[in-house]
Amino acid sequence: MAGAAVAVAATAVMVGVTLPGSAGAGESRDQDRSAAAGAAQQDAVPKDGVVEAAPEEGEKGVGSDPLTDDEMKRAEKIAMGGGDLRRSARDVEGDRGPQLLSSNLSEADPTEAVDAERPRRAEIVYYDYKDDALVTKTVNLDTGKVEDSDTSHGVQPPAARDELNEAAQLLIADPLGKDLKSDYKNAMGKELTSPDQLRLSAFVFHKETVEQLPAGLAKCGEHRCLSIVSKVVNGPWIDTRDLIVDLSARTVTRLR
Repeated sequence: MAGAAVAVAATAVMVGVTLPGSAGAGESRDQDRSAAAGAAQQDAVPKDGVVEAAPEEGEKGVGSDPLTDDEMKRAEKIAMGGGDLRRSARDVEGDRGPQLLSSNLSEADPTEAVDAERPRRAEIVYYDYKDDALVTKTVNLDTGKVEDSDTSHGVQPPAARDELNEAAQLLIADPLGKDLKSDYKNAMGKELTSPDQLRLSAFVFHKETVEQLPAGLAKCGEHRCLSIVSKVVNGPWIDTRDLIVDLSARTVTRLR
């Protein structure tokens, strides 16, 4: 009986084996198509994503490329190289030195030949809160020199991040900021004490757009005045657009 069992088992194994050349031509083609389909299906499966490191930013840009970080730092250092502006001007917090607003690639000089290799120039824009003046310096990055310096009054470009934070801080500390703090506490269940608790944006306030101008805003335009737009971090918007912050005078005034 044991021998018979072994024989049966061996027969069962052999039945499952296909000897070379024993398959028909049609069966072979079916197997080939099945294998090809399987390979194609495997190829169709998306490969795991590969995150490549960002290319290194060169020390110097080319042509009309935006300023690199190195170029910005160098241009700002050159712009402040004389020392006069650093000593005399004041930033938004009243500290020594002007408030940096922006650093950008300067537009090409139209007097230079188009086919010439134009030098890269940076336009560095500051605001001097001591004199309420906009100071713009043009730096030639090839020669390392300030080619032009311009000072103007009554010109109010968009606010820098430091100005925005200081305006929010003044608003939080002012009695007129009580509604802002109350709305924040209702939304989040805790006190509002820092601009970091808000997502902020702002636009420069133009007094010409208001029919009945409060006396506290009469110098806006000459002074740097902002209207703040605030949103609770991970929370709702809080309407503060009627509260105007005069950064020059460090005051808050309600429009209506």
